[in-house]
Amino acid sequence: MAVSNIPPAPPIAGARHLHSGKVRDLYELEEGPYAGELLMVASDRISAFDHVFDTTIPDKGEILTRLSLWWFEQLEDLVPNHVMSTDVPEEVKGRAVICQRLHMFPVECVARGYLTGSGLREYAATATAPGGHSVCGIPLPDGLVDGSRLTAAIFTPATKAELGDHDENVTFEQVARQIGEDDASELRRLTLAVYHRAEEIARGAGLILADTKFEFGVRQDDLGIRAIVLGDEVLTPDSSRYWDAAQWHPGNAIPSFDKDVIRRWLLSPEAGWAGGPKESGAPPPPLPAEIVEKTRARYVEAYEKLTGHPF
Repeated sequence: MAVSNIPPAPPIAGARHLHSGKVRDLYELEEGPYAGELLMVASDRISAFDHVFDTTIPDKGEILTRLSLWWFEQLEDLVPNHVMSTDVPEEVKGRAVICQRLHMFPVECVARGYLTGSGLREYAATATAPGGHSVCGIPLPDGLVDGSRLTAAIFTPATKAELGDHDENVTFEQVARQIGEDDASELRRLTLAVYHRAEEIARGAGLILADTKFEFGVRQDDLGIRAIVLGDEVLTPDSSRYWDAAQWHPGNAIPSFDKDVIRRWLLSPEAGWAGGPKESGAPPPPLPAEIVEKTRARYVEAYEKLTGHPF
């Protein structure tokens, strides 16, 4: 199902629009000291069930950008990142970064420390498979439930889907065949190293980092030295599943610090969206002001808990 209703990206002087996703608009800078590099702008857009809402979530783009920058600082000793400058055009100040062009790997690098979401669905679907339960080809023990903590975090990559389609979980061996054994091994190492660092930091802030996804690319310096670089957003509520540690009870659905408020409302009788996304055949109803404010509050809360700074 294609994502619907993505608005046109606003023009920015000195930058050429390249692409728009559910949340981000990407531009190429055409002038100045960073000409030829990329301007990545986080909008206030919100999506659910493959629909981008006309209603936006105030400050969401700034929260995502500030949180990514904070995380990049916490991780800089583990992996370089793509950020070159935060000196961006005035109209996108606070919610954009100038970043280096990378040759991006066609892989979503997912780390899971807890079983939930698509990992839980795959775990259930492999119950009768030879060898028993597994996720992305990684064997897991019987008896796990929604929210179970895994003995060790696992690397569960996914293919990058076209906009509007859903990523497909794949095995490490499939990734290795696509990009090479050495790069696949390094992506797995970096993904798990970053996850372990972030999980420890989040736990210290009273949050559980259940799972997260990263995007990596390759850059070469003037001497031709090749390096794998962490790109895109990192460890935001849009790319990661955070739970309140005090609410963690395996076997029960745990609210996450993202657009979970919107999803739950859309599927409630109050929304009046009969049948939901699969049966109604109609676009979702507009978001009421109360749901918008509750969603914004969850993003702000995640930012403040993690960074220790007021937004």
